[in-house]
Amino acid sequence: MAALLVARGHKALLIDVGTLDPPTVIPDITREEVLRRSEMDAGSVFQRRDRGECVAFMSLAAPIAVAQLAVEQRIDAIISLGGGGGTAIATAAMRALPLGFPKVMVSTLAAGNVKPYVGTKDIAMLPSITDVAGLHRLSRTIFTRAAGMICGMVEMPLSCGSSRPLVVASMFGNTTACVTHAVGIIEAAGYEVLIFAATGTGGLAMESLIESGMVEGVLDITTTEWADELVGGVLSAGPDRLRAAARIGVPAVIVPGCLDMVNFGERNSVPERFSGRTFYSHNPQITLMRTTPEECSRLGQILAERANESVGPVAILIPQKGISAISVIGGPFYDPCADEALFESIRRCARVPVVESENEINSLAFASMAAKKLLALMQAKTSVPKTIHN
Repeated sequence: MAALLVARGHKALLIDVGTLDPPTVIPDITREEVLRRSEMDAGSVFQRRDRGECVAFMSLAAPIAVAQLAVEQRIDAIISLGGGGGTAIATAAMRALPLGFPKVMVSTLAAGNVKPYVGTKDIAMLPSITDVAGLHRLSRTIFTRAAGMICGMVEMPLSCGSSRPLVVASMFGNTTACVTHAVGIIEAAGYEVLIFAATGTGGLAMESLIESGMVEGVLDITTTEWADELVGGVLSAGPDRLRAAARIGVPAVIVPGCLDMVNFGERNSVPERFSGRTFYSHNPQITLMRTTPEECSRLGQILAERANESVGPVAILIPQKGISAISVIGGPFYDPCADEALFESIRRCARVPVVESENEINSLAFASMAAKKLLALMQAKTSVPKTIHN
């Protein structure tokens, strides 16, 4: 029996999300209620008794039911344990819950690549060490610790700190100096800034937070994830990167930061088709590949098109003397032809303001310009009078 254990106050509720055999214990919320809440008909799916199909089906139904229970304030936390199928169903339900909601998953898969299960949510993944199949001295220890984790999360009083308006920023090692200085200016103006690493998952998390409506402004200095999406690197944030702010009209400053690089793992992990390209070893685990003029031209077009979609105030800023710490004059990725292809594509395709600076991205002058531009865009939006419809 696949199950979720959720808690409200000092009471635990057992939710049956199994699909094949009947439950071996009586759940507080049956699989039938889960399906009723999701308004999904599982008749033919369950009759075929195909395990993969059933797991996929319940992975769609469980999140709907669990999210409803959270809205009804019937649950304060969620914990589950399982192998591949149980992890798929349980973490799908956990991803439907907001950030900050306590979530613990004890899984046989927790020591591997958990990105498909965690996504952009704060799910605590605990390796089960042995298979989740009965109780013994080791599993009792692991499960007891997991219970302590979820209880501690629920009982720990929250101190969220600042209630200042929220700004998000994207950063990479090669744009750290720029973002650090710009954040100082924005925070001095009364905002709280959350910095996200532009590592694929970080970009997705930032987009998700923007989409939530909690964010007042976006300082998107580091749009490098688009280079990975276009060329085939390992840190892509998908084709919707840069769309959240545009869609809901959040003021944004967009910079082609680190579009000079595509990310791979160790040098021997770079696909053979890229042999002959310019590479730079960021560290033993990360290999960077310089983007070509043709790739840069396409990236400039994409950046402009995403900015053009915005229903709110937005500006694209171009640091002419270098878009990363290693593309400046004398740097390993210095390539003025590629940079100019990028800049010219932005100029040609953008229908939003494009502001150019005769500085490199990590200069104090450019960082200050970016911060002040975002502050001006946010101020302009708040000062626009609302239209009254009779």
